[in-house]
Amino acid sequence: MTLRYLLTAITCCLALHVPPALAGYPEKPIRLIVPWAAGGSTDALARAVAQRMSESMGQPVVVDNRAGASGRIGADMLAKSAPDGYTLGVIELAHTVAPSVFRQMPYDVLRDFTPVSLLGEAPLILFADSAQYRAGEIQRFLADSRKTGKPLQLATSGNGSISHLAAKMLEGQAGIPVDPVPYRGSAPALTDVSAQLVKGHFATLASGSSLLGGNKISALMVTGPVRVAALPGVPTAAEARLPGMQVSQWWALVAPARTPTAVVSRLADEVRSALANPQTRARLDTQGIDLKASTPAQLGDRLRTEVDRWGNLVKQSGIQPE
Repeated sequence: MTLRYLLTAITCCLALHVPPALAGYPEKPIRLIVPWAAGGSTDALARAVAQRMSESMGQPVVVDNRAGASGRIGADMLAKSAPDGYTLGVIELAHTVAPSVFRQMPYDVLRDFTPVSLLGEAPLILFADSAQYRAGEIQRFLADSRKTGKPLQLATSGNGSISHLAAKMLEGQAGIPVDPVPYRGSAPALTDVSAQLVKGHFATLASGSSLLGGNKISALMVTGPVRVAALPGVPTAAEARLPGMQVSQWWALVAPARTPTAVVSRLADEVRSALANPQTRARLDTQGIDLKASTPAQLGDRLRTEVDRWGNLVKQSGIQPE
């Protein structure tokens, strides 16, 4: 057998072993559903990753914002999409909390999604109006709230969202009654904080960076274990004598259930490459997001752990299911 015939035979054998679901993938644009309004941290992270994946995969990865119902509208749309690798979605901590705070769910976060990869984590920041409070003035904020004798109005991204849970945790830690005011996401919530329509909102640095940079809002406290490099004068919750306020946001990429394994593996590799890209990291590091990739199996384990963890904490917080 000549070398030419040998190479031809090897090529044919390799072609026969290409998984059918992966052959030619992707052959058309991919839709990435973001279940929150544009302008928040989820949107910022999704767009940064989508841009890099578009470049490396040779097809547009188009972000589709589908806000509403504390992230459930977009997630339900994803759960009901075809499992062909052309519709993906970003879920976050709120989606593992939802089963404990809503009596009826249109989807099951553990059954109806195929895990692809973790995307990143970030602590929350308590933001308030900059005309009333300077950076780090968490104690004055709490003291003023106690003096009013009225519930503290904190904007949330909806019932069961991470900002809602953080608000209830602050109520328990500080002994101040809180009145959660639901919004469709952190972007509109923070706009109303800057307009003094509500007193504050828990969000990531990415969500508040624009208004913070424009001196429309102030950062009062960080819920992570250490201070944020971009906010050196803002204390942690532990430093503010609120040690139980340890909570971080996280984001993950998922696909509809029954998406072919070969496609999921390809997507997981693309996410890992995107998160390691220097331009992507530079774009998101300034927003306080700690980029972290994972295997599909690792993300699946995390989702199960988070559902159990938050189910227990919701019961302890006294949040009543809707």
